[in-house]
Order: sequence, then C-alpha cells, then structure tokens
Amino acid sequence: MSGDCILSVDHLSMRFGGIVAVNDLSFGAERRNITALIGPNGAGKTTVFNCITGFYRPTGGAIRLTHDDGRTFQLERLGDFRISKLAKVARTFQNIRLFPGMTALENLMVAQHNVLMRASGLTFLGLIGAPSWRQAEARAIELARTWLMRVGLLGRADDAAGNLPYGDQRRLEIARSLATDPKLLCLDEPAAGMNASETIALRRLLERIRGDGTTLLLIEHDVRLVMNVCNRVLVLDHGERIAEGLPAEVQRDPKVIEAYLGTAAA
Repeated sequence: MSGDCILSVDHLSMRFGGIVAVNDLSFGAERRNITALIGPNGAGKTTVFNCITGFYRPTGGAIRLTHDDGRTFQLERLGDFRISKLAKVARTFQNIRLFPGMTALENLMVAQHNVLMRASGLTFLGLIGAPSWRQAEARAIELARTWLMRVGLLGRADDAAGNLPYGDQRRLEIARSLATDPKLLCLDEPAAGMNASETIALRRLLERIRGDGTTLLLIEHDVRLVMNVCNRVLVLDHGERIAEGLPAEVQRDPKVIEAYLGTAAA
C-alpha cells in the first residue's frame, strides 16, 4: 500500500475447533480512508472485525494499529476494553445496539462514561455536584449535541432512541461510536435494512466522517455504496483474500464475480 497505514493485519488466522474462519489473512487500511471488507455470507468478514476489536483472540497472526503520533498498539494482545480505551478503536454491529429507553442525547452521554466517571471521582464528586463534575458534564452534553447535529438528529435529541426511525437509529449508533473519538471506526453492515434515500444519507455521512480525519473500515453488502464511497476494497471468500484493490479493479475481477455469482454449469 502506498499511503500511510494506520492498521496492519499480518497473517491473521482464526479457528473454531476444526473450522477455519479466517486463514492467513494480511491487509492494511490507510489513514483517513475508507476500506471495505466484502464477500459472500460466511466469508469471515465479521470474524475479522471481532479479532480487530478484541471480541476474539486470534489463533495466529498480528494486528497493529498506529496513531498519528507514532504510538503503536498490538491489538491481538489487548482485551476489548483496552482496545477501545487505549487504542481508540470503535465499532458498530450488524444488529443495532442502542439503549432504546434512553434519549438520543443520553445514548451519546453513555459513550463518554470513561471521562465522566473520572470527573465524578467514581461517583462521589458527581453526587455532591462538584465544579469539576459539572464542567465535565457540560462538555459531554455539548459534544453529544455536536454529534447529533452532525448526523442530522439534533431535533430528536430528547426522543427515546427506540422510537426513532430505523435509518435514524443507524446514524445515532454511528454518532455514539464517534463520541468516543476513535482513530479507527469499524462499521458492520451500516446500510443493512436501509431504503435508497437512507443509504444516500449514509454515504454522505461516511464521506463527512472521512473528511474529518477518521479512518473507516466497513463490512457492507450494498455493493453500490461500497463502489461509490470506498477508497479500497478487500474481498474475502471462505476466510481467505481473493482480491484487493481499487473499487473498479475489484468489481471486474473474475474471482470476485465467481464468488458472488458462482460458475456457470458446463
């Protein structure tokens, strides 16, 4: 890869008993770009995400994240909490995981719990309303409102997350991840279940996030979205890389066409 690599995955393998979900996979993601992992169902895409974000400990291989200041983190050696807190990796899931009874604003406040807990002195300073706690809370509210505005949901700040339309819930989940100030944002099928207009709005949001300097790694089945918004595409099939390159190159690759469409009967 010619650009500045923020994420390097080297010879990653993940086995579950006798099942090989990911086999000797190597790839990189360039800083401030959008890289997509695509492939048929069962190709191993979410398993790769789970290894990067610490939900699985890889069977083999290395995953290195490099911050702008040169600090490096070997993600395969960290637990999921430390990957989020120290390495600054955030993710969303295939199924929306909001707190439906909380408001949109409160969901973004929850994302900032580490900062708020430190400011509260592990709840004591918060209970007595100490100035340091009130200042931290005010900053957290302002940041939450800023992200709601940037994803077009400021007008729904006081609405319960569970009452929002599906597309709005997806955008809220992305905003909640961004409120943690990630260096790498992993989105697992962000366009799943969206209609055409919601997908267009999502594309514009992803482009704004990239423009703000955040690196994105996404899994997506909407090939049109991938081809329109991504800088680079990695194609998996049965846990192995079968193609990688620019969207237009990958789209024409015979191996990719075969993986998605199958081979014609003789």
